[in-house]
Parts: sequence; C-alpha cells; structure tokens
Amino acid sequence: MVQPNITSDTAQRLARLDSLANRLDSKFTIPGTRLRFGWDSVLGLVPGLGDLVTTGPAVYMMLEAYRMGAQKRTMARMAANSGLDLVIGGIPVIGDAFDLLFKANKRNIALLKSDIARHARPKEETHYA
Repeated sequence: MVQPNITSDTAQRLARLDSLANRLDSKFTIPGTRLRFGWDSVLGLVPGLGDLVTTGPAVYMMLEAYRMGAQKRTMARMAANSGLDLVIGGIPVIGDAFDLLFKANKRNIALLKSDIARHARPKEETHYA
C-alpha cells in the first residue's frame, strides 16, 4: 500500500494546528445539544475587538501552512475563510451565530490536511523476497 510521505515534523505541526483550531472552534458544548463552540465564538461576543483578536491565530495557521508548502489555491481558500469569518463575525448578533456555525479554523485545517495528503510524495514500497 502506498502511503503519503509526511515527515514527523509536518505531523507534529498539523497536530498542533489541529489542537489550536479545536480550541478556537469546538472546545465547548452547549449542554443538551450537539452544538460545539470555541474561543472564537466567545471572544466574538466582544464587539469589534473579539473578532480582530481571533484573526491572530488564523494568520498564524496560514503562516504555518505556507511554511509547510501549501499550494497557492489552498492558501487562497484559507484566507477567504478567515476573511469571511472576520467580516461577517463583526456584525452584531448575525456574526455571533455565524461564528457558532461556520468554524473557519477547522475548515482551514481540513484544507491544509487535504493539501498535504494530496501533494506528499508516496513512500517506496518495500518488497521482501
């Protein structure tokens, strides 16, 4: 079976970014529901400042994606997700609901994982005689 050749450094970076995305988008559960939210939604309740603050970790994730060699198309989609989260998230009430449902950070990590898996070189199979 051919597996993507992902280095341990890349795997560790992805795990760290995935953990960050989970804290931002899915850390908590609304009791009695399956709805999950994170610090992005909590901080987004602070008018003006909250969504701006959570843009910092989103930019960090994009910088790491660039360092890991993400394709330009993936980077553009990640930027669009984060930009949409910033712009719509800044609208009172509507933005708070949007933050709860859209989960831009988790979307971005999924894009990055898919990009890395798609573009990683396959490992050579070892055949034993």
